[in-house]
Amino acid sequence: MPAAPLKVTNLTAGYGLTEIISDVSFEVPAGGRMVVLGRNGVGKTTLLASLMGLCTQRGGTVRLGDQDLSHRKTSTRAVLGMGYVPQTRDIFRSLTVEQNLSTGIRSGSGARIEEAYEIFPRLAERRRNLGMQLSGGEQQMLSIARTLLGRPSVLLLDEPLEGLAPVICDELMATISNLSALHSMTIILVEQQIERALEFGQACLIIERGQIVWEGAASALKSDRVLVENYLGVGIR
Repeated sequence: MPAAPLKVTNLTAGYGLTEIISDVSFEVPAGGRMVVLGRNGVGKTTLLASLMGLCTQRGGTVRLGDQDLSHRKTSTRAVLGMGYVPQTRDIFRSLTVEQNLSTGIRSGSGARIEEAYEIFPRLAERRRNLGMQLSGGEQQMLSIARTLLGRPSVLLLDEPLEGLAPVICDELMATISNLSALHSMTIILVEQQIERALEFGQACLIIERGQIVWEGAASALKSDRVLVENYLGVGIR
């Protein structure tokens, strides 16, 4: 599915009666790369979940290309091009790698699975291993690969590097960057590893208490150590 622009206007959402994000607006062009930063518990995961239709949307609109997704089911959003890789990874631990990948195919044949193996050769080597036998990095690769088999035009990634060794983080970020460059995929990345995130992103949002408190070019944020310290409480080299 070709990349599509994403436009979010005055999005307000949460869980049940609890409002988590309020009046959030931003745009990502087709093939663009946006990173979402913020301290723990400020609403970053809820933002991605609400884009995927997993939260109660109380106001605003979510548009993917010419489609208004605001009141669409999660399954419909997936068909229209939204792909979501949650922080929890959510693989089937008792199924093999290949069986896990098969669950991500809406139509087509095993050739689609071979495409996933081309993106993540490590998974091809472990195609008959159970999900529970994979390392954390391999589980993350499997979660991303399974989502990609749905052919999304927008990929939402929630802290894909959490708990992974630096060499695996490098490998994953290189693959994600290639997906953006070679497949013109629109990607929104939530990540706590700020330096890696800013290297990847073109645009950046900082969220605090469910609202956007800073928006701009990732390169501008990377060069402003004081701003990073003030909003995120950490320094960057």
